[in-house]
Amino acid sequence: MDSTSNSELINAAQGVLNPHTVGGRLFGNVASVLITATGHRFSGVCIDTGSGTGFCAEHSAIAAMVTAGQYQIAKIVAVWRDGDGLLYVLPPCGRCREFIRQVDPANLDTEVILGSDRSALLGELLPAHDWPEPLASA
Repeated sequence: MDSTSNSELINAAQGVLNPHTVGGRLFGNVASVLITATGHRFSGVCIDTGSGTGFCAEHSAIAAMVTAGQYQIAKIVAVWRDGDGLLYVLPPCGRCREFIRQVDPANLDTEVILGSDRSALLGELLPAHDWPEPLASA
């Protein structure tokens, strides 16, 4: 695993936050930073659209990573700041968890940062990820 601390990665993600509102929709109010298995960093922000075509910050960071020809994620974090200025670490939603897994099977070992002193492997957050075996004929 990468030696970057959770706090360092949280601070890096915090630096990418750049909220902007357009027509009641928020852009850039959640930020994500990931570190690849080769040690490169990629970041991204969420985009909320009324038509459902938006995407999570993790998707944005992963898209930047894939654009650079990389697929394995060592660590990933997403953060959000509320109206009072308090910073939160957000666990990836189910869609993001599955997206991370599908980019590369090795990503089941991605360390997902859940707080300054807390993390879990993606495989622990997405335990039933294998395609099921067929039922025996009756």
